[in-house]
Amino acid sequence: MELIRFLRRTPCAVLLAAQLAGVLLYPFLEGSFAGRQLFALFGLLVLGLAIFAIRATPLLSWVAILIALPAVVLLVVQVITQNEDLAPWASGFEAALYVYAAAAMLAYMLHDDHVTTDELFAIGAVFTLLAWAFAHLYVVVQALDPGSFTAAVDPDAARSWTELLFLSFTTLSSTGLSDVVPISGHSRSVVMIEQVAGVFYIAMVVTRLVAMNTARKTQR
Repeated sequence: MELIRFLRRTPCAVLLAAQLAGVLLYPFLEGSFAGRQLFALFGLLVLGLAIFAIRATPLLSWVAILIALPAVVLLVVQVITQNEDLAPWASGFEAALYVYAAAAMLAYMLHDDHVTTDELFAIGAVFTLLAWAFAHLYVVVQALDPGSFTAAVDPDAARSWTELLFLSFTTLSSTGLSDVVPISGHSRSVVMIEQVAGVFYIAMVVTRLVAMNTARKTQR
């Protein structure tokens, strides 16, 4: 019961844990058709957790549901019909939901000067949400413009989800491009936007923490 109460009080922690678990699970899933179907089902779980986390934020949950509904329908149809061509379409709506969820959690963190345990987890959840959002955007770009990304290994092949997520994490964290490289104008544009988003987010979080620490010292 205590665990259930903790999970209800910290939806951002649950979402963050699920996404980090996905980082470890995805390499096992994408190598086979059945695994990719499980990947779609796992996407439904993460969508649900994102909507659940948004309920604790100032933004509207019904907007998130409207954004998520097409993605849910597409993912369910993909699993039932075994049509993997629907994946890029679902990714577009998933990216939109994750951006909305990230904005909701930013508002959640910034709406007052009191930091709860869940707001601390929200710092990490916003980062992973943005990483997932841009990875899904890369899926869309690759579908619309094949050959947008290359890599050191099998350079002419379409990049897998794990490769695109790795590119997203390395770009957002400003650690430099990975061995996956954007080579088309459209893919490079999206990568540049993610670089700006990563720098802006890290600077904003650091500024927020410094301001709160200064405010506490002033009150003393």
